[in-house]
Amino acid sequence: MDIRTVAERANVSVATVSRTINRVPTVNAKMAKRVWDAIRELNYFPNTQARALVSGRSGVFGLIVSEITNPFFPELIQGFEDVAVENGYEILVSSTNYDPKRWELCIRRMLERKVEGVAVMTFGIEEPLLEQLAERNVPLVFIDSGPNSSQVSLLKVDYHHGIRQGVQHLAALGHRNIGFISGPGRLSSAHARLEAFTQSLRECGIPPQPEWIIEGDHMLEGGIRATEQLLAGSRLPTAVMCSNDMTAIGVLHKVYRAGLRVPDDLSVIGFDDVQMARVMIPPLTSIQMSRVDLARAAVTALRSHVENTAPQREYSIDTQLVVRESTGYPPGAMRDLSTDSHRKRAVN
Repeated sequence: MDIRTVAERANVSVATVSRTINRVPTVNAKMAKRVWDAIRELNYFPNTQARALVSGRSGVFGLIVSEITNPFFPELIQGFEDVAVENGYEILVSSTNYDPKRWELCIRRMLERKVEGVAVMTFGIEEPLLEQLAERNVPLVFIDSGPNSSQVSLLKVDYHHGIRQGVQHLAALGHRNIGFISGPGRLSSAHARLEAFTQSLRECGIPPQPEWIIEGDHMLEGGIRATEQLLAGSRLPTAVMCSNDMTAIGVLHKVYRAGLRVPDDLSVIGFDDVQMARVMIPPLTSIQMSRVDLARAAVTALRSHVENTAPQREYSIDTQLVVRESTGYPPGAMRDLSTDSHRKRAVN
C-alpha cells in the first residue's frame, strides 16, 4: 500500500494526497476529508521520514526537560505532546538530569533529527551549549529568561501573584512565623520565587527570618534535609512555603516521622500543584502553575517562529493558589480564640 492507493480510494490526485498529509492549508476541505477518510479506511501510515526528505521539514519540535522523576515534567511532556500533535507536529523529548554531558547529548539529538524548534523547559539556561542551536537558526523557547534574539521567545511566569496569595492566606490564618525552602541557588526561577516570597512577607508587615529560609534542591530528599534543619533550630516556624511540590512532599514526610502533624503543628504550601499533591495526606495546598498553559504557550511560540506568523517575545503564564488541607491556624490559635471567647462572656 502506498500513496497511490490512498489517492484511488479518495478519488483525488496523488499530489492532493501528498499536500493533505503535509497539512498544506490551501487543500480543499472536502478533498482533505476524503483523503483522511481513505487513510483511516485503509489503515495507511504515512512515511514521515520520506515526507521530511521531500518537504525539507521534519515536522518535529524538541522538548528539553530537567528530569523525568519529578511529576511536574511528565505532566508537562503530556501537555506539550497533546498540543503539538493537535497542530500536526511530532515531538522529541530529552532530559538533562542536571548533567552538562547530558546537555550535550540532548543538543546533538535535536540537531541530528533536524527539529524545527526547541522548547527548553528546564528553569535554567546553559548558554554555551545552547549557542549550538542558536548558530543554526533554530527557534527556541525558554522559561523566564533567555538570549536576546529574534529566534527566541520567553514564557514569563508570574511567580509573585501565586506566592503573594499563599503568604496572604497564611497571614489571614494568623501565621507570623513563616519559613521558606527554596530551590537550588543556581536557578533563576528559584531566586524569583524566593524574592516573591520575601516581598510578599513585607507587604503583609512580616519581617523575613533568615534562619527559616533554607536552600533546597527541588527534590524530595532536599525537602527532608531542609526540614531536619528547621527542626534542629531553636524555634520552629508555624508555616513553611516550598519552591516546588516535591520539596513540600519531603517536608510532609519528615514532619510525620518527627511525630508532628500537618497542619496542627506546621502548615505547608507547595508550588506547581502536581497531580500527586491532591492525594497526599493531608492533601497539599499548592500554588498552581498550569502545565497545559506552559505547553500551549511553548507550542504557540514555536509555531509562530516556524510558520512566520509574528511570534511574540514574551508569553505570560499565571499562577494561582489552590487551598487544600495542609494549611490551618497556627498552633494554639484555637485555644487562644476559645480563651478570648470565655473572657468576653465573663465580662458580659
